[in-house]
Amino acid sequence: MGTITKALTMLNFFSAEHSEIGLANFVRLTGRDKATVRRHLIELEENGFLEQNPASRGYRLGPSILRLAAVRELHFPAVSAAAPIVTEIAETLGELVHTALLQNNMMSHLYNADPQIHGTRVIFDEAEMLPLHATSSGLAMLAFGPPALEDIVLSGPLDPFTPKTVVDKSVLVGLIEQARERGFSFGDQGFTDEVFSFAVPIFGPEEIAVGTIAVPVPVSRLNDEKKSQILKVLKKGCEDASRSFGGKVPAHVREAWSRSI
Repeated sequence: MGTITKALTMLNFFSAEHSEIGLANFVRLTGRDKATVRRHLIELEENGFLEQNPASRGYRLGPSILRLAAVRELHFPAVSAAAPIVTEIAETLGELVHTALLQNNMMSHLYNADPQIHGTRVIFDEAEMLPLHATSSGLAMLAFGPPALEDIVLSGPLDPFTPKTVVDKSVLVGLIEQARERGFSFGDQGFTDEVFSFAVPIFGPEEIAVGTIAVPVPVSRLNDEKKSQILKVLKKGCEDASRSFGGKVPAHVREAWSRSI
């Protein structure tokens, strides 16, 4: 891992729960020596990726993050394209809906909407990266995303997040094939206990998935009627989102839907 990569990966430790991280915690999280971590923090701060809270001396994300995010959205308006579709799905289903984009071998949050009409809700951390093997979003990306992605994930370790996380590679291959055959994926408490989720891909211009739309539901609220409703709405969401992202749903996926939805 190069010096630049080591510095930039430190940004991934920030989340909704950890919006500010001090030097000592960075040393613990990275497993690197204090002098190296301090040098990386100084470089990130000098380039605006981090800023230091003068009161607590902790570090938080800096203005360069906002500037780059604005540039990306200006030229590739992914949030603008996804937001109305995700919001409509959430209002129709009365459930949390989120969309994510592929980032290396993880899924990175793009936009989410939650009507918050239920007492029992799925708690979603917008800053959390989603593992490909343990989430419905990840399985949808593995099934319909870049061809080399499956081999990359299968060549590495499959970390458990719950007792139901699939860590057997042959079982994971079966789930990926199942998603291809059905045109959608599902995750049964593989990332969060008591949460079952469904996901569909968002296709880009080359008919390869560039993102996903997912609906996580508390297991206690899931029944056959809810499942059928979710899949029908996600099917339309896949079509609308793919169109907004400049792509279209491939014929083989439509055929898969005709058999399974």
